[in-house]
Amino acid sequence: MECPDLQPPSSVRGMTLLDREKFKKIVQIPKLNVTDVNLKSILPHIKRMLLKIQRHKSIEIENDGTKKLLLHPTAITCFGDLPEEVRNLGLNGSHLKWEEFELTYENWTTDDILKAVLPADQESCTSYSRIGHIIHVNLKTHLLPYKQLIGEVFRDKIAGIRCVINKIQTIDNTFRNFQLELLSGEEDYQVEVKENGTNFKFDFSQVYWNPRLATEHERIIKMHDKGDVLYDVFAGVGPFSIPVAKRKAFVLANDLNPSSYKWLQYNMKKNKVTNFMQTINKDGRDFITEDVKCDLIKRWNCSDSKLYKIHLTMNLPAMAVEFVDTFCGLMSNYTGPIEPLPLVHVYCFAKGDDPASIAKCLVEENLGYKLSTNLEGVHFVRNVAPNKDMFRVSFYLTQEILCSKKGASKRGITNETSAEFSSKKPCNTTN
Repeated sequence: MECPDLQPPSSVRGMTLLDREKFKKIVQIPKLNVTDVNLKSILPHIKRMLLKIQRHKSIEIENDGTKKLLLHPTAITCFGDLPEEVRNLGLNGSHLKWEEFELTYENWTTDDILKAVLPADQESCTSYSRIGHIIHVNLKTHLLPYKQLIGEVFRDKIAGIRCVINKIQTIDNTFRNFQLELLSGEEDYQVEVKENGTNFKFDFSQVYWNPRLATEHERIIKMHDKGDVLYDVFAGVGPFSIPVAKRKAFVLANDLNPSSYKWLQYNMKKNKVTNFMQTINKDGRDFITEDVKCDLIKRWNCSDSKLYKIHLTMNLPAMAVEFVDTFCGLMSNYTGPIEPLPLVHVYCFAKGDDPASIAKCLVEENLGYKLSTNLEGVHFVRNVAPNKDMFRVSFYLTQEILCSKKGASKRGITNETSAEFSSKKPCNTTN
């Protein structure tokens, strides 16, 4: 229930340096004082009317046995507002009194404080990510004058937080990290987190980690069974790879960032999956043309190749689609069996009225083939910004794509349609 009296004082609007003393405020709060009445006979009828404030109990019991129930001033304005079941317990107007109550900085939530301080006519700071003991925000320009205050409020209000940082540039460099600015706390960026039953440790200032992708990670993880294969092209510190390896699937995980590779190896050992996982530190394109190709050929020539599934993840949404042309002609010199077909999961950003179709087209344009019967699906992952969504396009690498000599070359989609998904004959192409 909204009540202006229970909001921070209006005088704090525009504060840029946090002054906790200025949040003190005296308000009148209704209290129901009872002595001979059992609380169990009152609470079922009045529970929703209790005033819930941080760092303060709604019910106080004094030494003489008197129970004081703090009530919400919007719900209770007079004795007649109390439920009839409560009034019939031998109570009268003298049992309800208005008393002065001091609200302080400690009694308000993070949201209460920031809404009271930040500009009322612009977007507030309501979105943040927690990574271990770190709070990560991405402040808009109009919030930068308040950045120090924002950092202190988050560190005050959220238990276990020792560090609040702001991202000051987009993730567009080779190693997928970003410049950060310390807003409050200590410069301790080495964190430990748990996701999908797996423990990870890494330096957040040097690698990429997004807790909002936990659900998507789980979707891919659950696609894998014991004995399956995963090629993780942009593995990071292992949010796909390590949980999949814990399911006793074989994983070949790659990342170009030396720091990501270091922590990928660390987390592999920490989670005791070294028997099911290998790590590589090279460019994604080289990883596909060298390591993935070699491993695929080895597996396709095994007698049990039909007994497992092959997945390939490409979670670098800003540019992963630019790597899919690597699959074109990857096996042009190979004449052996191609089964099972790898299922590629490539992530990308899309803007527009029909972002799912745009995501599909981005993959097709870079691959050089129409996705038809080999398209598993286009899946929404999350909203990144207004009119900007993240999608996963999942498609099978067909014989035609893998064995074609023409490649995509990014000149647009070829006139030839993709091979029928059911076609799994060996390649007959030669040098």
